[in-house]
Amino acid sequence: MALRAISPKNPLMAFVPQIFDRSLARRRLARAFAAGCEDFLLPRAAGDIAERLSTINREFRAVLDIGTPSPRLASLLAERLTPPLLVRIAPPETIGADGSFLRAAGDEEHLPLAPERFDLAVSALALQSLNDVPGTLIQIRRALKPDGLFIGCLLGGQSLIELRKSLAAAESEISGGVSPRVAPFADVRDMGGLLQRAGFALPVADSEPVTVRYANLFGLMRDLRAMGATNSLASRLRKPATKRFFMRAAQIYADQFSDPDGRVRATFEMIFISGWAPHESQQKPLRPGSAKARLADALRPKRV
Repeated sequence: MALRAISPKNPLMAFVPQIFDRSLARRRLARAFAAGCEDFLLPRAAGDIAERLSTINREFRAVLDIGTPSPRLASLLAERLTPPLLVRIAPPETIGADGSFLRAAGDEEHLPLAPERFDLAVSALALQSLNDVPGTLIQIRRALKPDGLFIGCLLGGQSLIELRKSLAAAESEISGGVSPRVAPFADVRDMGGLLQRAGFALPVADSEPVTVRYANLFGLMRDLRAMGATNSLASRLRKPATKRFFMRAAQIYADQFSDPDGRVRATFEMIFISGWAPHESQQKPLRPGSAKARLADALRPKRV
């Protein structure tokens, strides 16, 4: 059963820096989705989220999937959790036709959600391409029931560091300057603070590096294009890059980031974040000064 939801524009978005051209990003994702590509990172992210949920002794009856680029995660949760309600919100071009859950066409930055409707929200490999991550996290927290859980996965700041350095070095050498070509991904150290800022309790953020190997830079670029993950920065250079630029970048990549067998490495940093909608039953930090023992006494060496 499909559900189409149209969300109102958020006037506060006018004050948010437009880092990404979201319209272009959706078109490229739609092209990749229509070609039937399978993002090799998404199965890993979906499986890890499902594994983390398996350690939580709780029944989730209303589940929300926010922006995950394919139905893979929603289908996995439908199978494992069998919730009475499971809704997937994603761009209309990537909604798919899976009948095991409701499908809502929408934008992750303008979520058409009633307050306190879900007890679990998830998102895999979508948040890193938003202009207003804090705003989306606030909307997610408001959509959760008290003591509801959010678990997400997004690409982190060390992702594609090799590609970033190689492209910058080649462009600086050829043209004397550097233009933005790889997205500025979030830092894992900042994500816990963003969760807390959005009103989540017990925020947690951790990262897991994934190394993928290719014959050369062009193999990596083919995969990024197939995932719909090519440059969609609003400040990107509109002038097409030359063959000379890409050949030089490939040479620098091979010189600096290749293994003994000649294959090159590409790093993807996967950041996993989680937080709970506040509830009175949750563990609270002790008030300052309420300790019953002094730290100095605990650290003092014992006399024999």
